[in-house]
Amino acid sequence: MSWFREACCPSLEAVLAAGRTGACRIELCERLEIGGVTPSEALLRAALAATDLPVNVLVRPRGGDFVYDEAEVQEMLESIRLCRALGANGVVIGALTPAGRVDLPLMRRLVAAAREPAPLSVTFHRAFDETSDPLAALEDVIALGCDRLLTSGHAPDAFAGRALIGALVRQAAGRIVVMAGCGVRPGNIAKIAAASGAPEYHSSCLSEAWPEPGPCVSGPARAGSVFAKAKP
Repeated sequence: MSWFREACCPSLEAVLAAGRTGACRIELCERLEIGGVTPSEALLRAALAATDLPVNVLVRPRGGDFVYDEAEVQEMLESIRLCRALGANGVVIGALTPAGRVDLPLMRRLVAAAREPAPLSVTFHRAFDETSDPLAALEDVIALGCDRLLTSGHAPDAFAGRALIGALVRQAAGRIVVMAGCGVRPGNIAKIAAASGAPEYHSSCLSEAWPEPGPCVSGPARAGSVFAKAKP
């Protein structure tokens, strides 16, 4: 059995390992010890040159919470523009209000920047797992037009959150790709998949023990999405 698997890559070495271990797509970031931040331009350029896999780029200016001031917003907008200019496949973004709701006005700005002039794939990241009401937050993320939601199911890892991930998959009903992430490993991915029915999985690329890769075909998403655009 094979699954559509995105590899979380905080370095060029990890990008190269992702190709060896059968990943279908890369999420590029740095500083995983604080949950991941936007990678440097140098790393982004090197990763794009080193792989033919689609590269989605984490756009997060710092660790900590997901409530941002205007200076941080401008930094994220500039990062999105750089991702497009360098040929990234997509961006991975997210923002919340102090009350734990999806920050819709800010997210509309970020999504608009990702969509024009040529659309980048848009993933809403695990800020989702800090929302106050995940079922309502899912509807907000869908309404924003995001292609994909990365979540551990409001739990420390995707195995623990597999039941809620399944509920999100059913509620989404093909309007968005729900990607299970955090702690996904060769030894538990089958159980997470059986419980959740998620069409995509997000994992470390460092294990060499992943099953033989199959076709990189994700599950359904909303009409017009660009969730697995090939690298030009």
